[in-house]
Parts: sequence; structure tokens; C-alpha cells
Amino acid sequence: MSARDEMIKATLRLIGEQGIGAVTNRAVAREAGVSLGSLTYHFPSQSDLLRESLRTFVDAEIDRITTYAESLRDAGLDPVEAADLVEKAVAEFAYGPEQTANLELHLHAAREPGLRATSARSVEAYDRLATAILTALGVPDAETHAPAIVAMLYGLAIRRLATGDTTAAGTADAFRLLLLGALPRS
Repeated sequence: MSARDEMIKATLRLIGEQGIGAVTNRAVAREAGVSLGSLTYHFPSQSDLLRESLRTFVDAEIDRITTYAESLRDAGLDPVEAADLVEKAVAEFAYGPEQTANLELHLHAAREPGLRATSARSVEAYDRLATAILTALGVPDAETHAPAIVAMLYGLAIRRLATGDTTAAGTADAFRLLLLGALPRS
């Protein structure tokens, strides 16, 4: 892993464990095991560091989820079965400092214009992924319904983190509720 990757990993860990206020150049350099000069070389500003941390996390998350979604699509599952598998996938990464950091960075983007574009791009990427999953499940107007799925998953993530729930219980039921409401009636 490169020094730059270590800095991003350290930033996410600090945000997840202590909040954005804990992200100082000295703290990140110490946590990453790099010199202060190396940190400021790679990330000249706090906004650069936060933006790249969010982008890196979301890119990895999208890659992981896309691979999983493709396996669901290729399995030819019905929406009820797919919802159970989504809950299982969420439970595998539902809790930890990186998840907390991801959500905190999105909230911080509301106050930090330099982070807003990256946050918006990541939400758009989640929307595209949800659209692909809904399309594979036969949901008409998948693009219209995708933001509701994404918002539900973000809301459930906040709920899990706030309550300490590491199981993702209820995710399948919530997913089914939205899916069944969006599917055409026979």
C-alpha cells in the first residue's frame, strides 16, 4: 500500500473514530506513519484530503457492490430472494469506522463546498448502481425509484451506526417493501 493510500486510510479511521475535527495534518501523518511533509505534498489542503478520502472510499465501495450486484443479476433471482441477499451483503460491511466516516463526510459536504461535488458524484454512483439492480430485477422506471433505495440504505446505515446494530436486520424487509411497491401489478 502506498503512503498516499495509508494517509487516506488513516483519515477515514480518524473520522470514523473521532470525527472530522480529529483530522489534523499532524494526526493523519502520525496515524499513517508518514512525515508531515509527505502528507502536505500529497494533500496541500484539508479539503483535498477529505475529498480524496471520500472519493477513494466510495470508489472501492462501488466496485465491491457492483461485483455483488452482477452476481445477483446473473443468478436470476426474484425480488424477494434478492432482498435477502442485499441484507446479507450489507451485514458484511455495515459497521465500522469507514462507514461512519463515509456518512460524516457526506454531511460535512453540506457545509464544505469543496467536498460537495465529490459527495454528489458518489450519491449519483450509488443511484446508477441501484438503477442497474432494479432494472435487473424487472422494476419499471428503475431510474425513478433508485434514489428511494439509496436514501433508504443511507437511512438504515445511520440507524445501524447510531444503535450499534451490526446485523443489518430489517434491511431485507425494507428493501422488499420498496421493491414490491415499485413492481408492476399482475
